[in-house]
Amino acid sequence: MKTAQDIALILHFVGMAALLGGFLSQITAEVKQVTRSMLDGAWTMVVSAFALVATISAQGEEALDPAKFGIKGLVLAALVLLLLQGKGKSSIEKPGFFAIGLLTLANISIAVLWH
Repeated sequence: MKTAQDIALILHFVGMAALLGGFLSQITAEVKQVTRSMLDGAWTMVVSAFALVATISAQGEEALDPAKFGIKGLVLAALVLLLLQGKGKSSIEKPGFFAIGLLTLANISIAVLWH
């Protein structure tokens, strides 16, 4: 079960990297767009988050902090909604684009700083 948890965590990091990388690649662009890597990264994070929670719960060793995972879930849901809203559009407004970046950084910060 530990191996499955490690694989899910790696996939979560890969999704996060794709989302953040897609955001950073667009930051200097005149026209901001939701890229395929951003959306794929967010969906990878969603699927791997469910796998992480399931594998941690199945081990029974670590107590899940429902508040932490709930807030991370809400942040991730808001991210996915923003990305879906901008999907297929030729451009998105700068406030929405930067909200994607801030929510991504918030999700990372919550994961690292909340113990």
